[in-house]
Amino acid sequence: MDALLSQEPWIRAGVFAGVFALLVLAERWAPRRPPLAGVRWLNNLALLVLDAALLRIVAPAAAVGVAVFAQSAGLGLFNNVPAPGWLAAACSIVLLDLTLWSQHRAMHRVPLLWRLHRVHHSDTGFDVTTALRFHPLEILFSLLVKAVAILALGASPVAVLVFEVLLNAMAMFSHSNLRLPAFVDGALRRLVVTPDMHRVHHSSAPDEHGSDFGFNLTCWDRLFGTYRAQPVAGHEAMIIGLDELRQPRDQRFDRLLLQPLLPVSAA
Repeated sequence: MDALLSQEPWIRAGVFAGVFALLVLAERWAPRRPPLAGVRWLNNLALLVLDAALLRIVAPAAAVGVAVFAQSAGLGLFNNVPAPGWLAAACSIVLLDLTLWSQHRAMHRVPLLWRLHRVHHSDTGFDVTTALRFHPLEILFSLLVKAVAILALGASPVAVLVFEVLLNAMAMFSHSNLRLPAFVDGALRRLVVTPDMHRVHHSSAPDEHGSDFGFNLTCWDRLFGTYRAQPVAGHEAMIIGLDELRQPRDQRFDRLLLQPLLPVSAA
């Protein structure tokens, strides 16, 4: 476990760098919408750096460390119920995905949480860097939610590491400005969230960004009635972002950090 903890940041960083670079190239090769780079890229990357630094300070071991603690203390379902390791790991990954889907839906429904989450939705572009655009307080809240779920499940450190790597990779993929052939998109979204599916969630239309909450598996949106296949205006014409936060000043880095203090509109 000590070896896993020591290597966890490097494993995550390596996968992140590889997937990010691959998707940046893919977006250039087959963009779904005209690219919108400029200062928003710098701001989104700056938020990533700030979030990562804050997590290393506040919780150096992050979610995997919680799993190590739960395992050593015998806490949680799978540390007390006999089950094959592969089955416990698979169930943990699926249930952690449901937890994050539920948290995401709550971020839209609870005004205090929406104050944090709208930093993500105020991006007027949609590409791989949008997956990095989260307010630091939302990152800490998400870690707290995951920690509670990991303790309750007794998820193993390996299962949590696999989940974290999958979540990061799929979040970048589902936010990418990537044009997939229709048959590929249709086949993939039977199981996992595709860029065309998640782009609907970033529409400025309230009924559209109140749908498609998944980052990873599509089954939760289908099961709970929040699945929407396509935007009404089409992917090329749909408006991305929030109507009340479209001015250039709203995209400044300092304004992104202060956004939770601004008046709240409906999610």
